[in-house]
Amino acid sequence: MPRDYYEVLGLERSATLQEIKSAYRKLAVRYHPDRNPDDSAAEEKFKEAAEAYAVLSDPEKRRRYDRFGHQASPSGGGFDPTIFADFSDILGDVFGFGDIFGNRAGRTRRRAGADLRYDLRLSFEEAAFGTEPKLRIPRLEHCDACGGSGAAPGSGPTACRVCAGRGQVQYSQGFFSVARTCPDCRGAGTVIRDPCTGCRGRGLTERERSIQVRVPAGVDTGSRLRLPGEGEHGRQGGPPGDLYVVIEVAQHERFVRRGTDVLSSVTVGYPQAVLGCTMDVETLHGTSSLEVPPATTHGSTFVLRSQGIPRVDGRGRGDHIVEVLLQVPAPGDLSEQELEHLRALAELNEDTEGTIREARSVFDRVVAFFSGFGQKGRPRAGEGKRTSEA
Repeated sequence: MPRDYYEVLGLERSATLQEIKSAYRKLAVRYHPDRNPDDSAAEEKFKEAAEAYAVLSDPEKRRRYDRFGHQASPSGGGFDPTIFADFSDILGDVFGFGDIFGNRAGRTRRRAGADLRYDLRLSFEEAAFGTEPKLRIPRLEHCDACGGSGAAPGSGPTACRVCAGRGQVQYSQGFFSVARTCPDCRGAGTVIRDPCTGCRGRGLTERERSIQVRVPAGVDTGSRLRLPGEGEHGRQGGPPGDLYVVIEVAQHERFVRRGTDVLSSVTVGYPQAVLGCTMDVETLHGTSSLEVPPATTHGSTFVLRSQGIPRVDGRGRGDHIVEVLLQVPAPGDLSEQELEHLRALAELNEDTEGTIREARSVFDRVVAFFSGFGQKGRPRAGEGKRTSEA
């Protein structure tokens, strides 16, 4: 998950809008790609700051972020961080910011392409063990006919006559000279007089690409994978954005996930709960043996170590937690012989004279009772075939 937006800008959660603008402005100047060429770390910090500013500078987005965190933010959904990069409109060239943002005469602003988001739904097992699916991603790419310039083959963009290729026009306001984005070239500094017929002068065409993604073991719903450079291509030959793959994991019919632990339940009969038994339990990693001790009560839980979901960092696996459910048969499911034995057991537990009989403990009587019951054709504890519903 991305860092907290307030932490990115170095602000308290009570920061004012002016403080947010000031903090972002400092980071934009410090990490702008024109000031840090071929520095991928600086570029990431610039985009991270731009994403934080895009949310916190908007009152409604900030309110949702303060309440729901990154689940309410628009990151990874086509956001173009460079939209907030040009503070020369605010400060003007008189303060020297035009050169920082690449708007001096003869320079063309090359904006990075938009980031893309792909929602990937995985099965329970795929998320647990990892997978490498192939995704089909529609995106804008540079036109093959014009190489992304937008101009017809044999021609090229020409300098804008309105701004003389600067991408800005200047207005005098009192003692200050304020720069604004050129309305004719929209800040590009160039215009296309003879547009490419393949892309109609856009320089971009829509294509569908097949991309293989490696999903590590242990991902969960909400996990996000970033694929650098797999987003849309930028205009005027600008670099591509990134692709964010957001994971959604389907529910399992028998298992429930809790972090890296897996939860399931098994049903045992009254004799097995009283006497104890050994039974097979289905886990993600196959069948495991579970020892159910004598006198196990309904709702008891037992842990099968390291039989859960692998951790994303590769450091071991979670556990498999088994809940024991006691199955009590209805009277209609019992034979008359079975009912007679149960009545006899109930009589053994009665104390009609108000005194404690000098006999074996209740548990010993239960053991003896069911042992005798096994001699009449029923399987004893530890005998016969036992099945469980995980």
